[in-house]
Amino acid sequence: MTDSKSQNIEISKAPPLGGGGGIGIIQYGAGNIFSLTAALQRLGIPYGMISHEDDFEQYDRYIIPGVGHAGAAMNKLEQTGLVPKIKALNKPTLGICVGMQLLTSYSEEGNSNLLNIFPIKTLKFKQSTNHKVPHTGWNQVYPEKENPLFKNIPNGSHFYFVHSYFIEYNNAYTLSSTNYSIKFSASIWHNNFYGVQFHPEKSGVFGETLLTNFSKL
Repeated sequence: MTDSKSQNIEISKAPPLGGGGGIGIIQYGAGNIFSLTAALQRLGIPYGMISHEDDFEQYDRYIIPGVGHAGAAMNKLEQTGLVPKIKALNKPTLGICVGMQLLTSYSEEGNSNLLNIFPIKTLKFKQSTNHKVPHTGWNQVYPEKENPLFKNIPNGSHFYFVHSYFIEYNNAYTLSSTNYSIKFSASIWHNNFYGVQFHPEKSGVFGETLLTNFSKL
């Protein structure tokens, strides 16, 4: 992490909130993004909204948010007409929660075909006496590859999860893992695409560290 003095210098050079070189949040009607925008504001990270293809050019990085049903979210995303543009992105792109699941090839939720940026599947947790579904609350995350997204985040740090479906573990794409009845991908990485199953905007200091790291990729 940079010290507060150098951090202030970086922020002062950043474009104003609302666009221009910061993070573009892809809007497609898949959940409340207030907690995400509030976290970015708190951190002084410039951001704006993407609703049309031309909007992508204003930003250096992108976030695909999402909560709820993956199949319904994919339908909404397809209705925007932005899917070809998203699949062709070559700048850092982060999917959060359902936004991460959309990056996979298929979800058991709604028997849905997704973006297929990662050739792995989104599967449903099996309910058990010791493991209730959805998986809700704080859980430890263990990075498995070196990547600046997890810079200054200790191994085993806690992040906040709320989900009934998980990304199958695949060593080729798993950036970090978590255990909840089964080992699964807490985050994934392939080229310029990243995904996190947890909510960094609700995960305290380490979640904020991750968002700051993403803003510098």
